[in-house]
Amino acid sequence: MLSTPDDTKSFSLGFLAVVEHELYGLFGGYLLLNAAGRPLSFHCTAPIKPNRAQQILYGPTLEPYLYGEQIGATLVNASQQLPQVIFVDQLAALALRQNVDLPTALVVAPSAPGNTAAHNSKYHSDDDHPLFNAQIDSLELIIGQNRLLVPRRFAADRELIAQRLSASDDWFDFSEPFQRIRMALQEAQQVTSKAA
Repeated sequence: MLSTPDDTKSFSLGFLAVVEHELYGLFGGYLLLNAAGRPLSFHCTAPIKPNRAQQILYGPTLEPYLYGEQIGATLVNASQQLPQVIFVDQLAALALRQNVDLPTALVVAPSAPGNTAAHNSKYHSDDDHPLFNAQIDSLELIIGQNRLLVPRRFAADRELIAQRLSASDDWFDFSEPFQRIRMALQEAQQVTSKAA
């Protein structure tokens, strides 16, 4: 996966994904990988389902709050190891950066047009909200075949990420670990369904 000149035992990357289940709400998963791409730890949340009053009161800030603070920060803080970089695959999850002192980047699918990730959610009501519009509020970074977006508010993360991933293999796809997380969350959802 990655060739790192530093101590590979302490090198790790974090991947945060949030999956919406129609019945139960949002499940979050956080996977920490070592330099060889093997899992060091995996944490997931119980489902979170905001009620109608929360949807109204939080408005366009609900999804970033849920993804970045309620789910993301909780999962990252539960991990005993801090990664060099955290990757997310949804715009709202970039709000995690406001809650942790770790460089965070959105992995953009190569086929995604413009500067936004493909993302649908019933909680996000304002795609032009200035805090979360990737076209306005982000800086692009290319690492190998990967296209990353870093919140402009944390512009220093761009150089830090480039430096920390300078030895990464050009072929490694940073979007692949999100598939693993989704599959693990599907398993967790099945357990939740059977318990209900």
